[in-house]
Amino acid sequence: MNKMEDLKYSGKTLNFIKLLESYSVEVPIIQRDYAQGRLDQKEIRDNFLDALYGCVSNNEPIKLDFIYGSVVDSQFQPLDGQQRLTTLFLLYWYAATKENKLLNQSTKDLLKKFTYETRISSREFCHELVDKSILIESGISVKQSIVDSNWFFLSWIKDPTIEGMLRTVDDIHKRFYNIENLWNELNSSLIEFYFVELKDMGLTDDLYIKMNARGKLLTPFENFKAGLEKRIIDENWEDNIDLNKSFGVKIDTDWTDFFWDSFRINDSVDSALTRFIATVSMIIQSVERELPTEERHELIRNLQEEPSLVRPLHFNNKGFSLLKRYFDTYHLQVVLHDYENKRLPFPLWRHSPKGSILSMIVFEDNAYSKEQKNSSTYTQKVLFFAQAQYFILNEYNEERYYDWMRVVRNIVSRGDVEKTGDRPDIVRSPSAFDGVINLINELSQGSHNIYEFLEKSTSLKSQFARDQISEERQKARLINYDNNYRELIFKAEDNELLRGKISFVFYCLGYNDSVYGFDSHLFEKITNVFSTYFSSEDSLDNDIRRAILTIDVKGKYEFYTYWWSYWHIGNANKRRLFDKFREIEYFINNFEHRDYFKKFVLKLIDKNPLEIIDEFVPPLNFPNWKNRLIKDSSLLDDQARTNLIAISEDDSYCYLLKSSRPREKEGNILIE
Repeated sequence: MNKMEDLKYSGKTLNFIKLLESYSVEVPIIQRDYAQGRLDQKEIRDNFLDALYGCVSNNEPIKLDFIYGSVVDSQFQPLDGQQRLTTLFLLYWYAATKENKLLNQSTKDLLKKFTYETRISSREFCHELVDKSILIESGISVKQSIVDSNWFFLSWIKDPTIEGMLRTVDDIHKRFYNIENLWNELNSSLIEFYFVELKDMGLTDDLYIKMNARGKLLTPFENFKAGLEKRIIDENWEDNIDLNKSFGVKIDTDWTDFFWDSFRINDSVDSALTRFIATVSMIIQSVERELPTEERHELIRNLQEEPSLVRPLHFNNKGFSLLKRYFDTYHLQVVLHDYENKRLPFPLWRHSPKGSILSMIVFEDNAYSKEQKNSSTYTQKVLFFAQAQYFILNEYNEERYYDWMRVVRNIVSRGDVEKTGDRPDIVRSPSAFDGVINLINELSQGSHNIYEFLEKSTSLKSQFARDQISEERQKARLINYDNNYRELIFKAEDNELLRGKISFVFYCLGYNDSVYGFDSHLFEKITNVFSTYFSSEDSLDNDIRRAILTIDVKGKYEFYTYWWSYWHIGNANKRRLFDKFREIEYFINNFEHRDYFKKFVLKLIDKNPLEIIDEFVPPLNFPNWKNRLIKDSSLLDDQARTNLIAISEDDSYCYLLKSSRPREKEGNILIE
C-alpha cells in the first residue's frame, strides 16, 4: 500500500472565522502565488465572487469544496484550497474594514492569523493590511487607496501574490460595497466549506494532490479532466452525441491508449496529455482572439511557462470541439496513418525534434530553457499547429505536405540576428506567437498546394513576417513556372547560414522578380558556394577572414565596419573580423554592408579563399597592417587570441586584441 492509500483524514464543516478561531493559517513556501487574482483568472475569480455575492445578497447558504492540509502546532497549512481561502480572507478583511470592525483588537488579531510564507513581502503585506487602516468609499478604488497608503512599499507591487490581492479587493468592492451588515452576514453559516485535516502526511515539495467530493485522491490532470467533463455537462456541449464518441469515453480509451504507447513516463501519461491540451489552448486563444489582448498574452505566457495551469474555463464550445478534433486527428495519424514515418526530410535547425513533432510537444524536454523544461518552444508549437492544420484540412499528399511545412519552417526560422551574432528566435513572446499563429492559420487555407496559393493569393490580412512572405511568393512563382527550380531553391533554403531566407542569393544573382530572367545556372553556382564554405557553424576560418579583407566596395576595403566600439587605452577603433558564424547572417541582410559579401561570393564561384588571397595586389594607398593580415597567415592563425582588432585613428596600424576588453596595451599585438 502506498502513501496515498495510507492517508488518513478527518473532516468537518467550518466558515472562515471558525477556521481562524481554531488555527493559524499559513500558506507554505512550497505553494504557488495567489493565482486567482491574476489577469488571466478573471473568469474564475468573477464566478467565485458572484457565487459568494449571490449567497450573501439572497441569504442562500453555500457549501464550498474541500479545503484540506496538515496541522502542525495549531498551524494549518493548506495543501488545497489556498486560492479560495485567500479570497475569503480578502472578503472578510473588506467587510471588517468597511464597517470599522478592525477597531476591535480581537477581530484584528483574528484576521492576522492568516498569512503567506511564499514570500516575505506577501507575509508583511497581509500583516500590514490588517494592522493598518484605510477608508473604503463608494466609487474609489480600494487598490489605489492601499497603494497610496504610507505603509505600502511600492516594491510590493512586483510580488504576484500582492498584485493579485489588490486586483481582487477591487472586484470585491464593486460587488459588496452596498451590502449592509456584511461582517455579520459573513460570520453566520451562509458560507461554509468542508475542512479536512490530513493526518500522517507532511507537506513535501513533490506532493500536490487534489480531492473530489468522495474523498478520492486525484492528480492535477484528473482534476482538469473532471472539471472539463462537468463543464461539458453544464454547457450541454455533448447533449446529442453518441456516448462512445464523448470526451469522457474517448479520453479514457482511444486517446489515452495512443499516448500510453508512445509518451508515458513512470506509467503515467498525465504530463503528456496536459502539455497537449495546454498547447491546443494556446493555439485557440490566438486563433479565436476572444480575450482582450493583454489578458490573452498573459494566458499564453502562463501556459507556455507552466502547462499544468490549463483550466476548463480556457475552453468555450468552439475551442472544446477543436480540442477533440486535435485528439482525433493525432489518434488517427498515430494508429492508422503511419505518423512516425512522416518525418520531415529537411532541417528544422534548433527546433528539430528528437522524435516526431507531436513528441516534441508532449514528451521531449525543452533543450533551450531549464525553466520551461516540460514545455516546447513557441516555435515548436507553431510547427505543431501547422502540421495539425494540414492533417485536419487535407487528404495527405507527401509532396504537398512537405511543401507546406517547408514554407512554415522558413517563416518561423527567421531570427532577429544581431551584429554580435546572437540570434534570438523571431517567435519568442506571446505577442509574436499570437501573430504567427494567425498568419499560419490564414496560409493553411492553401496548404493543399501552398505554392499555387502563394502565387495566386494577392493579399493576406496578417502583417507578420511580410518580408519573408514576399520572398516565399518569389520562390512559389519560380517553382510553379519550372518544377526543375524546386530542388535548386530547396538546397539554398536548407543551407545552415541562410536557414530558409535566400533573398541574399537572389541579390547576388541580380534577380528582378521575373521568372523569365531567372539565371538558374548562376543560382546553382552561388548556392554551391554557400554549401562549400558556409555549411556549418565551424565553417568560418581565418582563410575566409583574410580573403574578405581583399574585397572593396567603392574603393574601401572595410567590410569590418559593420561593428564598432572604442578602445580608449589604445585610442583606437575596435572592429570584428567575423568573430561568430552568425555575424555573417547579420552582414548579408544588412543593406549597408552586404555588397562586400556579394562580391566575395561571386569570386568564390571560380576561386577558393587562398587563391583570392594569393592573387590580391593591394592598391598604392593600402595600409601595410591590412596587407600583412591578408598575406601572413600566421598573424591570425598563430598570434591572434581573438577575432577583434583595434585600428588607429589614422589607419596606420592595428592591434590584435588579446580579449574583448583589454585593460592595458601589454599583450595586444601591434601590426604596422
